[in-house]
Amino acid sequence: MIVDEQRAHLTGVAYRMLGTTADAEDAVQETFARWYRLTDAERAAIERPAAWLTRVVSRVCLDVLGSARARRERYVGEWLPEPVPADPVDDPAERAALTDSVGLALLVVLESLTPAERVVFVLHEVFAVPFGEIAEAVGRSPAACRQLATSARRRVDAARAGTPPRARRDAVVRAFAAACAGGDLTALVALLDPQVTLRSDGGGLVSAARNPVHGPENVARFLFGVLAKNPAARVEEVATGDGVAYLWRDADAVRGLLTLGVTGDRATDVWIVLNPEKLTRWA
Repeated sequence: MIVDEQRAHLTGVAYRMLGTTADAEDAVQETFARWYRLTDAERAAIERPAAWLTRVVSRVCLDVLGSARARRERYVGEWLPEPVPADPVDDPAERAALTDSVGLALLVVLESLTPAERVVFVLHEVFAVPFGEIAEAVGRSPAACRQLATSARRRVDAARAGTPPRARRDAVVRAFAAACAGGDLTALVALLDPQVTLRSDGGGLVSAARNPVHGPENVARFLFGVLAKNPAARVEEVATGDGVAYLWRDADAVRGLLTLGVTGDRATDVWIVLNPEKLTRWA
């Protein structure tokens, strides 16, 4: 059936637009509900069902993004997108849909775009949807969609300028982890950009920093404080869409995931996801 064939693709589209798998799955379910509300004759008249479903899920996501600002204002503490594993997904199609070319670093950048920019960027830059079809999804002209794509691409490129190749980025992350594990404040500070910012997302469900932490020494001391409070935590290296990240468990329960945004040879961002609702795929 077309809905089964398209589920992984639509989930991948919605995840990039909304930033969490739960919201993505809700958007896909709403899309399928609209498909099944059509009469048999209406469905038969759709020449390209896959394109129709992509347009509809995009409209659903655009509506969700329009209300996201109000929801984020009610969110407790910092909000971060949901990181997903690069490997342990049962369905290979879903694995590709969720992780191919997307990581937490890109999702954070996409959060800075307007809802229309984000939808157009994802559809055109990631999934190569023609502007004519995008125009139908977002209710704008093809020319306006081209302008949105250009604006979004410019902002994404500016945010990712200086991002090193994966191997170099992972070397910085591993050096960061070694400095943390060894309690080496000097080494850790040296790996942090002067403008580094740490954000921690607990969603009000677990303890987390309510506000961003700025500056190398403040970030380093915050991290050492977290480690001191969790001496029994078991840390393991894991693979994400960005590359190497670190997951920690306590008595086999997943407690958090830490990953870095890296520019050059230093970490510019430290992202710590603690909200258990955003860690279910790591369990």
